[in-house]
Amino acid sequence: MKKLKRTSDCIEKSLQDAFKPVHLTVLDVSESHRGHSGFQEGGESHFDVAITASHFAGMNRVAQHRAVHGALGAELIKTIHALALTIRSS
Repeated sequence: MKKLKRTSDCIEKSLQDAFKPVHLTVLDVSESHRGHSGFQEGGESHFDVAITASHFAGMNRVAQHRAVHGALGAELIKTIHALALTIRSS
C-alpha cells in the first residue's frame, strides 16, 4: 500500500474509510494563518474539513466531532494545530 505523506491526504483517507461520505472536502488553510500560533512553514498545520455522511444522522455536534477525531486517531490529531469541521448528515 502506498504511504500517504501529506497530512491532508491522511485526513481524507481516514474520513473516507470511516464514514463513506457523500461529500468530503479537506483544505489546507495553513498559509492564511502565517504569523499566528501553530503556523509552520510549508503548511500542514491548519485544516478546514466539510463532510456529509449518513453516519452523523441523529448525533449532536459534540458526538459528531468526537466521531471525526476518533476516525482520525490520536497520532494524526497530534500533528494538526487547528481543525475546523463542518459536519452534516445525508
